Amino acid sequence: MSTLGLEHFAKYETFVFLGFIMAILILGKLLGFYNISSDWFWLLASVGLIIEGSISYIKQSRFDRKYKIIERKDKV
Repeated sequence: MSTLGLEHFAKYETFVFLGFIMAILILGKLLGFYNISSDWFWLLASVGLIIEGSISYIKQSRFDRKYKIIERKDKV
């Protein structure tokens, strides 16, 4: 049994899906189909940024574990 953690949630597909939803909502608002508050736009934008940050953090953590960076002090 697998658990659904942040790693499964924070995928590029979710980020693209949120961007698509934002574009559709903004287009509908511009065409006058409905009137939504800009607060909903910023809510979706902030969720997208959280997901993007999570993806970057997970990928950077994996990279750091795989390739350990060792700094040497050069003697001059």
